[in-house]
Amino acid sequence: MAETTTDHDTIRKWAESKGSKPAAVKRTHKGDDVGIIRIMFPDNPQSEHDALTEISWDEFFEQFEESKLALLYEKDGLFSKIVGRDTVERREHGDHKAAR
Repeated sequence: MAETTTDHDTIRKWAESKGSKPAAVKRTHKGDDVGIIRIMFPDNPQSEHDALTEISWDEFFEQFEESKLALLYEKDGLFSKIVGRDTVERREHGDHKAAR
C-alpha cells in the first residue's frame, strides 16, 4: 500500500535506500530554475532517465516546497510519484479522481 509524505528526511532516506537520486526534467531545468522534479533510479534498467538530470537534494527540496508537493511511495517497493499536496488532501476527503 502506498503512503504519502512531505518529510524531507523520510523522502531522502527512502530514495537513497532504493539507490535513487534527485533529478529534474532536462528540458525544464534552465539556469537557476530547477523545473520539474523527479526521483530517478539510475541503476534500474526499467527506469527511463535519459530525459533527467541529477540535481542536489537542496535544489530538489527547494522546488518541492515551492511547488507544494508530496511524495506518494511504497515503503517496500520502487513505486513513487510526486503529487500536489492539494491532490493528497482532496483524495483524503474522498475525491479519488483528484490528480496533479
